[in-house]
Amino acid sequence: MKNRWLFLEIVWYKIMNIFFIACCSVLLFLLLQIFCFTSFRIPSDSMMPILQNGDCVLVNKLIQGPRIFNIFVALRGEEVDIYRIPGLKNLKRNDVIVFNYPYMDKCKDSIRLDVMQYYIKRCIGLPGDTLEIRNGFYRVCGVTEQLGNIQSQEYISSLDNPREKGIPTTAFPYDRRLGWSIKEFGPLPIPKNGQTVKINPISYLLYKELISWEQKKVLRLQKGCVLLGDSVITQYRFKKNYYFVSGDNMANSQDSRYWGMLPEEYIVGKATRIWYSEDKFTETPRWDRIMQKIK
Repeated sequence: MKNRWLFLEIVWYKIMNIFFIACCSVLLFLLLQIFCFTSFRIPSDSMMPILQNGDCVLVNKLIQGPRIFNIFVALRGEEVDIYRIPGLKNLKRNDVIVFNYPYMDKCKDSIRLDVMQYYIKRCIGLPGDTLEIRNGFYRVCGVTEQLGNIQSQEYISSLDNPREKGIPTTAFPYDRRLGWSIKEFGPLPIPKNGQTVKINPISYLLYKELISWEQKKVLRLQKGCVLLGDSVITQYRFKKNYYFVSGDNMANSQDSRYWGMLPEEYIVGKATRIWYSEDKFTETPRWDRIMQKIK
């Protein structure tokens, strides 16, 4: 009888050890997912040729800093406060980043976090940059480095009428007074935290969603005056940082050219490496792409 109880005690001890190790492993995995790294599967060809449909990429959250917010509130589609733990360094131009799409349900008149919708694009413009597109090529004032996929920009530039190839040509902010297109765009000053801009009917077109989102008030144009709530404003100091992003496959990419600037809070992290890849049609691994570094 004594040996039987000893045996049961040993079995129970081993079960508890296994349970403890399993719980610790799950907790460690969740902590790594929240604070360090996550995975994202490429769902389209908007980042061709660097990333292909079926690639699974490792997203580093430590560079920009992991986000903390109430996931349950966000899942209900309600406004949520997002806090970011300080990261190791700032994002750079040409970094490939994963982010939450900033216009919930593809509504172009307000910014709202959609935790179920992720995009992956290349960072073209940083907070404080002045960006423009000339004959299809990205330009940032004072910057000489190549931005984005040059071959894709050359293709856009070579088209007299991109619409004939099924490529939408009209661009953010969709106003005839500016007449911006995917070939001729800007200059667009990208706001940064603490930057003050003059507010007039033209800057209203560029920043109305951003200011309304920051202030939780409607910014509107009335008889040539810009009103925030019921108050006329002539200048505004931004509280947040914003980015301009683009797909490498510019002929088939819904990016900042079409919907505007990306709030920093919506950035998940930097995509650093393809950890797995499979053909979407045959579901066979593409061994030559596994563990490739993303450039």
